[in-house]
Amino acid sequence: MLLYDISINMLNLLNVGAARSANVALSASLGRVLAEDVIAKYNDPQFPTASMDGYAIISADQELESIKILGTNPAGNNEQRVVSSGECIKTFTGSKMPAGSDTLIQIENVSVENDTIIINSQVKRGASVRPIGEGYSAGDVLIKKGTKIGFAEIGVMAALNRVMVKVSIRPRVAIVATGSEILDLGVDSDNPAQIRSSNNYTLAALFEQAGAEVIQLGVVADDKASITQAFQNALESADILVSTGGVSVGDYDFVKDIVPRIGAEIVFKGVSIKPGKHILVASKENKFVISLPGFAYSSTVTAILYVLPLIAKMLGKEKPYKMVEAKLGENFQKRSNLREFTACNVAVEEGKNFVNFRDKKVGSSAILTNLLDHSALMVSGEEDGDLEQGTLVNVILLDSF
Repeated sequence: MLLYDISINMLNLLNVGAARSANVALSASLGRVLAEDVIAKYNDPQFPTASMDGYAIISADQELESIKILGTNPAGNNEQRVVSSGECIKTFTGSKMPAGSDTLIQIENVSVENDTIIINSQVKRGASVRPIGEGYSAGDVLIKKGTKIGFAEIGVMAALNRVMVKVSIRPRVAIVATGSEILDLGVDSDNPAQIRSSNNYTLAALFEQAGAEVIQLGVVADDKASITQAFQNALESADILVSTGGVSVGDYDFVKDIVPRIGAEIVFKGVSIKPGKHILVASKENKFVISLPGFAYSSTVTAILYVLPLIAKMLGKEKPYKMVEAKLGENFQKRSNLREFTACNVAVEEGKNFVNFRDKKVGSSAILTNLLDHSALMVSGEEDGDLEQGTLVNVILLDSF
């Protein structure tokens, strides 16, 4: 089963509704996700246009000894003169080509004598002229619904005079890190056994990068009443509650028991993957709870696999991330009989992707530094054993959210 199939099955189980939308100013739309196709109303350009500075001529006239200059045609001028044989108009970049002309000969290709030009070097018919619809034609879908808006999308929509843009409303994701051993940033401690919180900050950045609005609820100690209250508060203000820690089988793993007590229905608990075997996914009315493991690498990987598809669905995006096929550049030793997601590097050589594990440490599911330096996640299946160099594998790119 493909990884995308797993995501789709989860979303079907959760019965996620269609993306909600709102209109925002073009200037405020950077990073948002389009909620409708952007369609061209007109051709670009709408008329033949000069792409350089030169003289608008009839191509066949290049055989004449000289061509009379009728005048100039600056950019933005609604040129109405008609060029006849033996005539030309000096025309500038971006200007409408005069009727009758079919070619723009560049300034450096001619000599000017009084009110005529002499051709020194001929050009092909149609040279330096942008034809009608060169950029796009009326009715073309220029930007598809579900596209994350970047600088190019902003520019194209500005050229279309789109003052307002219809975008998907960002889902609100509340993040809670659970564990009495966890210290939030800025909190002092003389206990070296405590762990500095990173999960809630890592996941907040991940979800914002994916297009969500994040509510940071910080750290909650391993206390049933405190966790229950935090979860209830989160579901009052957010579409998705993401927690880390407390979903395993330890004495202080309370989350798995608290989720049903707050009225959420457990959709599934536990998955056959490494890292992140102990996760919990639940729903309450039209809101969702996803409880992830506490180790930093585990929580990040499972957030990519199980939270990002939910965010993508709520935004109307087709896919939560990009997956590519690559060849193993070295042998790979599989560590379990589960589906594994292994930090790796992807190098492009002669247009093909190759995977290596340079500087990636083998150890517990706590090594978040394995995701530094533009890393990716290599996927190996439950049925896979050790894989030889040259084997084709699937890889999730971590810079494509």
